[in-house]
Amino acid sequence: MLAIERRNEILEKLQAERRVVVSELSQFYDVSEETIRRDLEKLVNDGFAIKSYGGAVINENLNIDLPFNVRKNHNVIGKQRIAELICDRIKDGESIMLDASSTAVYVSKALKGKKNLTLITNSVEIIIELFDVPDWKVLSTGGASREGTLALVGPQTDKMIRDYHVDKAIISCKGVDMIAGITDSDEILANNKRTMLEAAKEKILVVDSTKFEKIAFTSIGKLEDVTCIVTDKKPALKWQQALVEKGIECIYPK
Repeated sequence: MLAIERRNEILEKLQAERRVVVSELSQFYDVSEETIRRDLEKLVNDGFAIKSYGGAVINENLNIDLPFNVRKNHNVIGKQRIAELICDRIKDGESIMLDASSTAVYVSKALKGKKNLTLITNSVEIIIELFDVPDWKVLSTGGASREGTLALVGPQTDKMIRDYHVDKAIISCKGVDMIAGITDSDEILANNKRTMLEAAKEKILVVDSTKFEKIAFTSIGKLEDVTCIVTDKKPALKWQQALVEKGIECIYPK
C-alpha cells in the first residue's frame, strides 16, 4: 500500500471514530510505529488531525477541507438517503445544476434512471460518473481545477452558470445556522454555489443532520435563499418551526 493510500484510510478512520492510536494502526497496517507517527505528523501538518497522547484526534474545524475521496466515503448511508429523496423530486426532461460536493455525487448516481435530463455541474467526478448515460445532456461549467476537490471553480465557472436558467439547483454546504445562514469553508466554491442558486427556479440545499447549527468561514447565502432543504434525519423541532416560518420546505426520511 502506498503511503498516501494509508494516510487517506487513517483519515477516514479518524472521521468515523474521531481518534486513532499509533500502536493499533501499526499492527493493522503491519508497519512500524515510527511510520505511523510520520503518517499522523503529515495529517497534523495538513490540518486534518491534532496530536494526542499515543495517537491523534480529528480536527473539528469546519474550515478544513478534507480530500474529496475521504469526504465521499463519510456518512455514505446518510448521503444515499438524501439522494433517494432528491430523486423523487426530479422529473424526466428537467434541467438541473449540481455542485461539486460529495453528496452531489450520490445524487447523480441516484438520478441515472431518469430520462432526458440536462445537467450542469462543476464536479469532475460527476462528469465522469455520467459519461455512460445515453440520453442526457451533461454540461461542464469549465473553470480552474481545484486540487483535492475534483471541482472546477472561479469566475469562468460563474460566467458559464449565469448563461443558463434551470429548473433546479442542488448544492451542499459545511454549515446551516438560523442567524449566519448557509456557510462554506471556501470562498470561491461558495461563490459558485451562490451563482447556481440564482440560476434556478427551485433552490435545493442538501445537508446531513450534522451540518445544522454549524458555521463555516464564508457565506453562501441566507436560509431564505433556498426553497427546500433535504436532510438525512428529522431536524429538531425548533428547526422545523423556523423553516415553516420562512416558507422553506424540509424533506427527510419518514
